[in-house]
Amino acid sequence: MGGVVHFEIPADDQERARKFYRDALGWRIEPVPGMDYNMVITTDMDDAGQSTTPGAINGGMMAREGQITSPVITIDVPDINSTLKSVEESGGSVLIPKNEVPGMGYTAYFKDSEGNVMGLWENLPAGEGGQAPVS
Repeated sequence: MGGVVHFEIPADDQERARKFYRDALGWRIEPVPGMDYNMVITTDMDDAGQSTTPGAINGGMMAREGQITSPVITIDVPDINSTLKSVEESGGSVLIPKNEVPGMGYTAYFKDSEGNVMGLWENLPAGEGGQAPVS
């Protein structure tokens, strides 16, 4: 069973969205160097970048474009390829196939049976520096 480990919020105007979430909810939003992506910090973190509050997760924010047009929750799985196969066999469809996030792991996106976009996360194998998205 995969747990929810991350969320993503697409934005038409990232600066406006960063200001909104900072002002409305007190979230800390930090750009990721070299990427058009922001980490959304909703809870205190330890030195490894993991949430110190049980059950709390952090997320990300990116430009609303392509096939990701609404908020996405991301589920941790041991094997993205086999999970995507199960998604298709269960009536869903692969939206964005497995992609590497250097130094962290792999991500993919699918549509469920109701048309909702969901994300998948697979850590890099032990010893290769894999870690869940900051949560």
